[in-house]
Amino acid sequence: MDNKRNKEINIKELITPYVRNWKYFVGMFILMGILAICYIKTKSPVFRAQTSVFIKDAKKMSMAAGGDMGMLQGLSGLSGMGTNSIENEIGVFESKTIVEDAIKDHNFQASVYAKQTFNNIELYGTTNPYIIRVIQEKKDVDLPKKSISVLSKGDKLILSSEEWKKDITTTFDKTINLPFALIMISKNPDFKAPKKVDMSDLFFDYVDFDSTVNYFQENLMVDLLDKDGTIITLAVNFENKEKAKDFLNSLVRQYNIYAVNDKNIESKRTKDFIDKRITIISQELGDVETQKEGFKTSNEITDLGTDTRLSIQMKERSRVEIMQLGTQIELNRILQNTLNKKTGDQVLPLNIGLGSEAASQAIQEYNMLVIQRNKYLQDATPDNPLVSDLTRRIEEMKTSLSETLQKNVTSLEITQRSIENQLGTAENMIGKIPTYEKLFRGIERQQQIKEGLYLLLLQKREEAAISMEITAEKARVIDKAFVYKKPVAPRKLVILGIFLFLGLLIPFLVIYIRQLMQTAVVTRSDFDRITKIPVLAEIPKLKSKSNALVSFNDVTPMAEAFRIFVTNLKFLLPAKEAPYTILVTSSVKGEGKTFISTNLSIILASARDKVLIIGADVRNPQLQRYNPSMKLAKGLSEFLGGENLALQDIIHPSGYNENCEFIYSGAIPPNPTDLLQNGKLDELLEMVKGLNKYKYIVLDTAPLMLVTDSFLIADKSDVIVYVTRSEVTEKSYIDFLNNAVDDKKLKNVGIILNGVKESNFGYGNKFGYGYHADEKKWWQIFDKK
Repeated sequence: MDNKRNKEINIKELITPYVRNWKYFVGMFILMGILAICYIKTKSPVFRAQTSVFIKDAKKMSMAAGGDMGMLQGLSGLSGMGTNSIENEIGVFESKTIVEDAIKDHNFQASVYAKQTFNNIELYGTTNPYIIRVIQEKKDVDLPKKSISVLSKGDKLILSSEEWKKDITTTFDKTINLPFALIMISKNPDFKAPKKVDMSDLFFDYVDFDSTVNYFQENLMVDLLDKDGTIITLAVNFENKEKAKDFLNSLVRQYNIYAVNDKNIESKRTKDFIDKRITIISQELGDVETQKEGFKTSNEITDLGTDTRLSIQMKERSRVEIMQLGTQIELNRILQNTLNKKTGDQVLPLNIGLGSEAASQAIQEYNMLVIQRNKYLQDATPDNPLVSDLTRRIEEMKTSLSETLQKNVTSLEITQRSIENQLGTAENMIGKIPTYEKLFRGIERQQQIKEGLYLLLLQKREEAAISMEITAEKARVIDKAFVYKKPVAPRKLVILGIFLFLGLLIPFLVIYIRQLMQTAVVTRSDFDRITKIPVLAEIPKLKSKSNALVSFNDVTPMAEAFRIFVTNLKFLLPAKEAPYTILVTSSVKGEGKTFISTNLSIILASARDKVLIIGADVRNPQLQRYNPSMKLAKGLSEFLGGENLALQDIIHPSGYNENCEFIYSGAIPPNPTDLLQNGKLDELLEMVKGLNKYKYIVLDTAPLMLVTDSFLIADKSDVIVYVTRSEVTEKSYIDFLNNAVDDKKLKNVGIILNGVKESNFGYGNKFGYGYHADEKKWWQIFDKK
């Protein structure tokens, strides 16, 4: 039963400091609730965008599908050998490279915001009046830490920042040289002003490309829709819905580009190889054509077959012509010889096959003249003029005919020689034809091979191109990027819960840490753990220094506390006849021993008992502060110093109660310890006791830990009241008191806990100690009065 009771007491002691300070919990709870609402108001809502894609070629390896590898994976030492291709695809989506390529076509580095009352709203797409393009980033420069304001007036732009000494004035569609990058700002032709958004104050935040990539990569969430399937979900949490959708769609599009490129890599390499070979074959084919052309040009060949046929025909024709020319030459020579041998009365042969018409006509004319002359000679003599004329004409004709025949012979011989040359050329050509044909066929064979290879390569290139074009995308989009209506942040209930929890945790921690760091005694229960000396009473803390003393018939908590003190003190008084000597002391200065001594005396005197207070603290007199007019009054110091003073000279009325009288400390002596040891104090006490007037003698002494004065007179008391002060007296001081009691330097000691706050009273503070104390109403909780 005792253990159970002690456990209940310990639990009660643990929770008492927190229950006692419930006002702080309530106040902090309400304050943190207000802060939570303000915090939520300052945060822009964040929405989740998501897309789903089906990976067509991805497969998951299993024990059955893996064959021998699956069996090996079943062994403990080789369990990590297999890989799942779908996990590889997830890794591709999460890679930095694909994120870089996905955001290259978007202006994500410069985000434009509209400043609102509580937060900032990001503008993107059609809601953004500006298109900001980053032309070039500057290396090794500090990035801006402050936002850059944008103000437009017509075509004029004004950029300003707290980090800049001077604003930048420019126009749209013009390169702007900022300290960190070259940018260009254009008007958005698709701009539509968003509703319920203040567009008067716009600014943008610049982030370098690498940081942008890292931000998007960190925010990207990739996961399998089903662990046994090949459907991948991609999601991001962004403030702007359209920005999130554009990023996800670009990411899927880029993934398909990668997949198609991977699938087409063989076709592409084949096509690249074919393109290279086509270039080489084209060059080689051109070289063959050039060689063929050069061969024909150098050998004067148009077409080898035709030229061969023409050469043979020319040879045959030349031979015939040579024979005919030879015949004509012989005929002309025969006629010429015949003409030279014949007389003028003989005719020449006419139709012998002479080829010259002029010669034939001349022979015919010659023969006609000869025949005519022969006719004339039949009837006339040679001297006849007609005959003589014909004879002359025949001679002239003969001479002319002889010359004509000679010319014909010469002409025929020239022609014969030309045809003989032509025949030689033809025969020479015919002799070279086998060699030409061999060389030409070699050239044509190379040409045909190159042409066939060229056509084959063209066909294969078209096949590779068709193969690349008909390659299907690897990721089939199941759900295009969409945005959930309900924002994922700020999570209002969670934030409110955290703030409210902090509202309870902060005062708890403050009180807990304060308890841990508290080295002074605070409540009555503190003494239970550090000493066995009884605690006589708890004295409440003064609310007003002007009302430090209790009055007659006082029912305040202060007066009731002193009455409890007196009641408990009487249990410590020894069983003897009055007067009783009560010594009041403390550990150090400022713990309220004079206050306790004075009020104790007033309460004791309220029972019609005579009480005398002696200011035994001659080093630092304090009794006079309750009656400043007695600061110069003679008292204990003068008596102990040997001055000739009667009791009536040093005993003064208190001014508060007619049954209470004071012996003040008097002037501060140079040797207080010697005065207290010279025996005069014993003499004084005997004289007071001899009066049989006082029931209680209260000694207000010096602090024990500072001087030895109180130890010197401790044996002259019947009971010792040791004054401590809540939140002032260190717990180590109580160890000093315990040692003094154990060493029997102090006897019959009781402790008073002074300056206790109402919340720390051992008996509670709802009603106080007075039966007539007013109960506080709920609206008076925060009233200090």
